Amino acid sequence: MTTNSPKHLTSVCVYCGSSFGSDPAHEAAAARLGQLIAESGLRLVYGGGAVGLMGTVARAAMESGGAVTGIIPRFLEKREVMLETLEDLVITQTMHERKQLMFQKSDAFIALPGGIGTLEEAVEMMTWAQLGQHRKPVVLANINGFWSPLLELLDHMRAQGYIRPDTEVPYLIAKQVGEIIPMLEQSVARGPSVGGEGVASTEEL
Repeated sequence: MTTNSPKHLTSVCVYCGSSFGSDPAHEAAAARLGQLIAESGLRLVYGGGAVGLMGTVARAAMESGGAVTGIIPRFLEKREVMLETLEDLVITQTMHERKQLMFQKSDAFIALPGGIGTLEEAVEMMTWAQLGQHRKPVVLANINGFWSPLLELLDHMRAQGYIRPDTEVPYLIAKQVGEIIPMLEQSVARGPSVGGEGVASTEEL
């Protein structure tokens, strides 16, 4: 599965909730991100759902003329209300197949607010990068401080010696949606640094 750093950004995977959450800023961020992805000429790769932030980012991208690939396992077709208007919709048999395809079809990963599934997907990409299995950038979209508790936990892991300088977890942090695409383009252009990139402490957030 080891993958070299992409030479240029052509597609981005967005992980996000299948609900809207309680902060209206999250839905607004998802809509704006979908627009920016399309306006940048990038393909959106996402979980294939029509509901919550998932549906918002996909519809915003399509309405802005962007290309969208949805990947959804068959058992979630009804639960996440598959977005049937997608031109490129892939139905998988398992979650593992879904996540593998999302990884293969994407040059970078963005985690918007979401639940345990969003957390699991984002952390998995960070873990694979830590283990040297890929060199694709991962951005945590820390909208209104949503991911700050996770960043505090990562700082705690460093303080306790479980994340060491030689095994740093590479990720980038964006406070505003408008920062994300330029951040990813710059990261891909220069290539990831040895030992992780863009790792910020919670004091910087």
